[in-house]
Amino acid sequence: MAWSTRELAALAGTTIKTIRHYHSIGLMEEPERALNGYKRYDTNHLVRLLQIRRLRDLGMSLSQIALLDGPEEGFVDTVRALDDELAASIERQRAIRAELAPLLRHRTSADVPAGFEEVASHLSDADRAMIMVSARLFTEEFIQDIRDMSATHEKVDAEFNALPADADEETVRDLAERMAPSVRSIREEYPSVENPGLFVRGRKRDAMITVAQALVDLYNPAQLAALREVHRLLAEAPPSEDREG
Repeated sequence: MAWSTRELAALAGTTIKTIRHYHSIGLMEEPERALNGYKRYDTNHLVRLLQIRRLRDLGMSLSQIALLDGPEEGFVDTVRALDDELAASIERQRAIRAELAPLLRHRTSADVPAGFEEVASHLSDADRAMIMVSARLFTEEFIQDIRDMSATHEKVDAEFNALPADADEETVRDLAERMAPSVRSIREEYPSVENPGLFVRGRKRDAMITVAQALVDLYNPAQLAALREVHRLLAEAPPSEDREG
């Protein structure tokens, strides 16, 4: 018994177009034709078509399948390579699911880097964006320090986040004076904050320029002024002054 192209496609659960494509790339031999010119397929063609479909279901590309017509060792090597690819893909998917779990648990958004999900609700939009940029520029050691620092929340943090862009100099100075002791404590506990350039992944100059630009873009003028004032206060005052005050 012989089948037409349409009948063969129906038997194999594929399409006429697919069979013609396999013929065009040499993956499947052309059958003999009947006197009327129509192709007539036999069981060998059906088996070959089912074999190709099975290998495609296993994840092999057509080019990989074409290479399987050689020695048996070639088949084993191709299957082994495919298995390695799948293992890597599964591992990556597991890693992605591990990252998705805390996002779902804490209902955080996409602008929260891995590891910051639990503290995300205490961070401002600018803080989350700054951390996202930093995670790209700095080593994991530095980012871990940022995670630890983010777990501590003080009243002045909320005041800084709420500081309006048009705050007057007195308001800015008052906030900076109250922020200074906290910032000094952070610098003493986390030396990496004092010299972040030591923890840059790539070129230090490029990273620090990016950080400076991000600060300007993400925080309002009053907040930037407060940060500059804190830096000035800490630079001018001896380490013990803030603690004694």
